[in-house]
Amino acid sequence: MRESLPALRKMSSSATAVIEETRLYRIGEVSRIAELKPFVLRYWETEFPMLQPVKSPRGHRMYRQEDVELVLKIKRLLYDEGFTIAGARRHLRESAGNEAGGELTSFEHLAHATADLSATRLNRKLLLDLRDALRSFLTLLEGK
Repeated sequence: MRESLPALRKMSSSATAVIEETRLYRIGEVSRIAELKPFVLRYWETEFPMLQPVKSPRGHRMYRQEDVELVLKIKRLLYDEGFTIAGARRHLRESAGNEAGGELTSFEHLAHATADLSATRLNRKLLLDLRDALRSFLTLLEGK
């Protein structure tokens, strides 16, 4: 249950911080925070195993603060940095492993980023070449 506003004002700032850390958000709230449709969040739950909101007794998805932060990180990876879903999943898995096993040096981060960028460019070039070859083949077939 939510506390009344006067009761919250009487609490110390550390107590308020504890309440914010343990706050649960419904899917609609997370949808508004992340500026995403709820179906996107439900889809991401199937694609990112680390995104697992708890379910209320009534079956509602309840996102913890770390879930909301993860949603925002996934959105940044997919929409801003251009990762594919598989690439974002791999990146999140690797970053979780790095946090547990120690930090990468800035050189290692640069090497990983360069490798990811090179692979992305190579895949894009391969797909563009394939598209051109298919168009040529289609033109040949239509000419007969």
